[in-house]
Amino acid sequence: MTGAQKKTFAACFAGWALDGFDFQLYPLIIPSLMALWHIDQETAGLLGTVTLLMSAVGGWLAGQLADRIGRVRTLQLTVAWFSVFTCLCGLCTDVEQLFVARSLMGLGFGGEWTAGSVLIAEVVSAKWRGRAVGLVQSSWALGWGMAVLAGTAILVALPAEWSWRVMFLIGLLPALLLIYIRRNVSEPEIFREKAKSAPISAIFTPQFLRTTIPAALLLTGMQGGYHAITNWLPTYLRTTRGISVLGSRDYLMVVIAGSFAGYVTGAFMTDAIGRRWHIVIYSLCGFAAVFAYTHLEIGNDAMLWLGFPLGFFASGIFSGVGAYLSELYPTAVRGTGQGFCYNFGRGIGALVPWIIGHLAKSLGLGQAVGIFAAGSYLLVFLCVAFLPETRGRDLVA
Repeated sequence: MTGAQKKTFAACFAGWALDGFDFQLYPLIIPSLMALWHIDQETAGLLGTVTLLMSAVGGWLAGQLADRIGRVRTLQLTVAWFSVFTCLCGLCTDVEQLFVARSLMGLGFGGEWTAGSVLIAEVVSAKWRGRAVGLVQSSWALGWGMAVLAGTAILVALPAEWSWRVMFLIGLLPALLLIYIRRNVSEPEIFREKAKSAPISAIFTPQFLRTTIPAALLLTGMQGGYHAITNWLPTYLRTTRGISVLGSRDYLMVVIAGSFAGYVTGAFMTDAIGRRWHIVIYSLCGFAAVFAYTHLEIGNDAMLWLGFPLGFFASGIFSGVGAYLSELYPTAVRGTGQGFCYNFGRGIGALVPWIIGHLAKSLGLGQAVGIFAAGSYLLVFLCVAFLPETRGRDLVA
């Protein structure tokens, strides 16, 4: 990459990592809130679901903004937004206030991925686009890992009534990234040269509808499988498996290590074997991994190592998505199309944590997680058959 491309890559990489850091604080806080505020699993799941639902709205709005005011400006706006409202979550005094703050945080959280993934896809050549966008995606695992390490240290060091507040308050730190973006990142040339932006409804015209419908359902399966696992994993380890806070940290770090390895491997695979085959392989293996993790009668030591393939396939399946969606739409509607498909999936997948929290009362948490995650990966496998292969496709204005 050129110097300018490297700076853009660094900004998108850091933005997604910090997005992951802020978002993954909440799953660590769930047990504390359940104990302090006397809320049940269904309510805790609803707080996770509303964030994802609003992130779907934010992602689609950010895609439209990115097609109109620019990728870089939209990236700056979304980073500032999710940082401020994550911090405000730490000042809430009841569930209703936290519900509102998490909802507003979700708008920026969802928008950041849309702006960043379109931005990096447009500055890198077709030959390397899959691995560049995939490696940006891998930064989510680093942000998740930072959240687990920082969150565990805070949970152990501080009283329960203060620890969760401090974890949310440090969510303001990503706002510092705005200084770097403002000084070092400019709009892609293909965006500056594009024709007038198309209307929002363009992605639902006959020209694009055959792409929009299967792509949106594809992302529904990916998001449903991922959030079924990650939203409830800390609670599953601590309540169902009886593992302590410090012990669950080790399990989560194995899952996160697998996630990072899955992202990086997937980034190279999507350029090597194509977008579709990468998704097919990861969806089938993800199905097997989540079933084994939640349904096999195994000891805690074996489950520790099984977390690596669980994270590998649940996260790595996203490596090629940013490049794939960018290649499916022309520049005039790229942000809108990518924002809608990714975040439609996120919005529907957002219902999964709440449904799991509800069904856990009768099925048990492990059974509920396993059923929904497995069904999600089967949906992915079916939908990819209706989409074309785009590896090596040049982006058009």
